Amino acid sequence: MAKLRFEITKGEEIRYISHLDYASAIERAIIRAKLSAAYSEGFNPHMKISFASALAVGVTSQAEYMDLELLEEIELPQVVKRLVGTLPPGIQVKKAKYVTGKAPALMAIVNLATYDVIVPFAGAAEFDAVAESIRQFNEAGEVLFVRHTPKGRKEIEVKQYMAKPVVANVKEQAVHMQIEIKITAGGSIKPGEILEVLVNMFGLKVERDSALINRTGLYVTDAKNQVAPIDM
Repeated sequence: MAKLRFEITKGEEIRYISHLDYASAIERAIIRAKLSAAYSEGFNPHMKISFASALAVGVTSQAEYMDLELLEEIELPQVVKRLVGTLPPGIQVKKAKYVTGKAPALMAIVNLATYDVIVPFAGAAEFDAVAESIRQFNEAGEVLFVRHTPKGRKEIEVKQYMAKPVVANVKEQAVHMQIEIKITAGGSIKPGEILEVLVNMFGLKVERDSALINRTGLYVTDAKNQVAPIDM
């Protein structure tokens, strides 16, 4: 057995597919590439593939991470060449390496996500008003958001998941925000939900439905270090 770790993308071409469809597209590419993927045992065997953190529909990413178990070790350049030739548009392989079999699961170690959010002004909004909305959000001690899911209503305290204050600037009549979000065993918050809070609770005058959200990184971080999973 051999375990491979990949840094891959989710591009504009597939912005609106679900995480399940994203994973399925990669699995089909692995099969077409004739890589000797390992499968679980039992009545419903599945490919031994795992991801760091599911990405919301409508969000792109330049740094997703995936672990794949193979039955045998194949030369790394050959693996990458074969996989690149079968992946659909929107999914690129940026890096790949073998990791030890005892390496912890991606979902167990990744605890920080960074995002760029670009959203147009609403009408004749001015940056001073936008900056004030973001300042009020950053300085709020507690912010409650209600998430509605098929399982019901859940109240979330947003600020517990903010790794840093939101940073914003203006370019070409749009607000450009950098958002850093903690990923914890107890849950997290989505950048789209933070934007919803900024609009509905702090009066941010932007066209929320026209926002472009891109995940720029996933990291393993502590008080001293911040490192991408592929670089561990």
